[in-house]
Amino acid sequence: MILHKTQAIVASDTHRFRVVNCGRRWGKTTLAILEMVAKAIYKDDARICYVANTYQQARDIAWQELKKICLPIVENVNESRLEITVYTKNGKTSTISLRGWENIETLRGQKFDFIVIDEIASMRNYWLNWQEVIRPTLTDNKGHALFISTPKGFNHFYDLYNFNDEDYKAFHFTTYDNPHLPVEEIDKAKKELPEDRFAQEYLADFRKQTGLVFKEFNRYRHLYENLPSNDNITEYFAGIDFGFTNPTAVIHIKRDRDENYYVTEEWYKTQRTEDQIATYVKGCNFNRVYPDPESPSAIEMLNQKGIQVIEVIKNKDSIQNGINRIRELFKQGKLRIHKSCVSLISELETYSYPEKRPDNNEPENPIKENDHAIDALRYALATNKPDNYMSAMERATRWAEEQRNFKSSSR
Repeated sequence: MILHKTQAIVASDTHRFRVVNCGRRWGKTTLAILEMVAKAIYKDDARICYVANTYQQARDIAWQELKKICLPIVENVNESRLEITVYTKNGKTSTISLRGWENIETLRGQKFDFIVIDEIASMRNYWLNWQEVIRPTLTDNKGHALFISTPKGFNHFYDLYNFNDEDYKAFHFTTYDNPHLPVEEIDKAKKELPEDRFAQEYLADFRKQTGLVFKEFNRYRHLYENLPSNDNITEYFAGIDFGFTNPTAVIHIKRDRDENYYVTEEWYKTQRTEDQIATYVKGCNFNRVYPDPESPSAIEMLNQKGIQVIEVIKNKDSIQNGINRIRELFKQGKLRIHKSCVSLISELETYSYPEKRPDNNEPENPIKENDHAIDALRYALATNKPDNYMSAMERATRWAEEQRNFKSSSR
């Protein structure tokens, strides 16, 4: 099997981390398989891993082709674990494993020389798993990685593609760059598909996803780098969405005198106990927190540590009411997110409604995924009504300050 011209451009590049943004049927899986086999042959005892969205997809997409290419050099094939051992050019062996993103935790503690992540744009909680699980597996052997995907909105793959680091190299190819595909078929798809969908799927162009919940969110308008001055901050609080296998999200929020909200920080972690979560929250010195009400034992742990917990009400309208609150703040320009909050930003750009049928109105609630940080943000902002918590003294103090400001501005 011979690489076509643009595949060869990627294969010949020597950067440690290569990011390939390509259209459908460009040949990304073929490139991945050939690179894995080549690296397995030319390095003794190499450990190589291919990661698809699910274990079943890894089997369906790459397994049969991998076995076929490795047939002349195969030493052992493990069908149940999707692992194949091959002979190197020196008569030693190397191992290629196929894994699913849904069980990415199983890679903890392992070490690899080369990892391929296929369709990375669809991987949930990418940054968290890259930082905590995958990146450490490449440390021992200074391993390399190949990230390949077709875009899916402006999510983590967009950030990865634009990542500015000397170890990274980004490539962009369209479906037209595969010389083995009939051009007339691609042109036919162009006529049949909506413009944005064709641009995304075939031209590998980053476009906003259809059905996005937070269409108002705009990176240029709503992201910031410099934290607001504490002189104008009146409250520091947090929303909390509990998890263990799924991430726990603690979203730090500051509110100023003009009712502007600044998300200053996020804590987005898996495998944290309720006590560890409460200890972290206690150390942040929030004025108050707004936790998921469906985790009573975790809330009790917060109470035991003396944290002021505000009850969050959940009912049939609470999700949509919270969404409306966030959307309205974005529209008004009164909600801004710090650029370091990569998980929240990714969720804001991927949280979407199910694709509706022509005879249906827009579904009431979005798809229940890519929402841990958003849920934490929603609990806080939907419930945080400043006047509800102000004591009589606080109201009087605020009124006096407003009067002084008014008199000063009138002079």
